[in-house]
Amino acid sequence: MRIALLAAAGLLAAVLGSTGACADDGHAPNPPREKWSFAGMFGRFDQAQLQRGFQVYKEVCANCHSMKLVAFRNLSEEGGPGFSAAQVKALAETYSVKELDDSGSEKERPARPADRFPPPFPNDKAAAAANGGKAPPDFSVLAKARTYERGFPWFVFDALPFTGYSEQGVDYIHALLTGYEDAPKGFEMPGSGYYNKYYPGHVIAMPNPLSEGQITYPKNDKGEPVVPETVEQYSHDVAAFMAWAAEPHMMARKALGLRVILFLIVLAGLLYYVKKQVWKKVGGEVHGLQPELHKTY
Repeated sequence: MRIALLAAAGLLAAVLGSTGACADDGHAPNPPREKWSFAGMFGRFDQAQLQRGFQVYKEVCANCHSMKLVAFRNLSEEGGPGFSAAQVKALAETYSVKELDDSGSEKERPARPADRFPPPFPNDKAAAAANGGKAPPDFSVLAKARTYERGFPWFVFDALPFTGYSEQGVDYIHALLTGYEDAPKGFEMPGSGYYNKYYPGHVIAMPNPLSEGQITYPKNDKGEPVVPETVEQYSHDVAAFMAWAAEPHMMARKALGLRVILFLIVLAGLLYYVKKQVWKKVGGEVHGLQPELHKTY
């Protein structure tokens, strides 16, 4: 018993020691877990939050980040931000897209709802040249592409159907946008870059894009913002919008999954009932079938 306790204590010390070593090596800590309306089996997107998140993307993020897999019409589809068809049409007309005419020449025209969001740069090389040598990632699937390991025992619960957690990507995005700090004493910053607590290596090329009061949110009847105009709120809203952009049909998928689960439960009950009806005449007696196998001694 004592040997087992000593072994457990040694293992715990090794784990704690390795954790401390990682922190000393400059590895980023795991982002804090946030509360999201769309988390879990019954989660749903908050339309008002998606609209605010789109506003943050349009006014700030769209200057550098593309969103090539999202069309304007997606903004009016069920399960999304809930813009009307007229609003989407008016929004699309503020953008220009390029297409080929009958002679094969390239020309610009106002975007239509069926068009996808045009990128801010003509190509990746131009985007990289304007952003310190590296093109900003596309927003379309960024919330699914970014993740982190939560470690034992959380990864076990994350894989279960009723306690599963798949919002690591939006947790990371929110933490990244709120993680800009002054570099601690003794930390060597390169010639270019910014210190971020949650970015791997802590040096990120993107400057802090958000500041307090930067974006004016809709007002209520008293002329006050419906939510605080803070970096915390901005980052939370745009992260939620990015989650929708990466999976615009999430609510339909969850609704279908619940219907399938209910169907399987009913089917299992019917199969059990049929089995009882079919075999109830057999009973629990041997009825002469190999009685030697059922002798009692």
